[in-house]
Amino acid sequence: MFRLIFWAVVAFGTWQAYTHFDGKRKLAHSVESAPALLLSEPRPRAVDMGASISKFKCDGRTHCSQMSSCEEATYFLRNCPGTKMDGDKDGVPCEMQLCR
Repeated sequence: MFRLIFWAVVAFGTWQAYTHFDGKRKLAHSVESAPALLLSEPRPRAVDMGASISKFKCDGRTHCSQMSSCEEATYFLRNCPGTKMDGDKDGVPCEMQLCR
């Protein structure tokens, strides 16, 4: 009888250790895949510009030659990452083409 209880306790302890360490392994695996989420492309930030939010959206355009108006260029400069429309960094985009 003593042997049966002994082996039951050993089996139970083994099972507890397995589930404990298996849970940590799964947690470590999920944490390893988390940085990939953090390195993904950032979302464009939205700035309240009234009606402009419904008119324009960040779609990858970055240059003045791709814009059709000063209002559109201004929206892209303020809201979309990576634009190349303000060479002198004064906050006014496309001064030579659209926003004179």
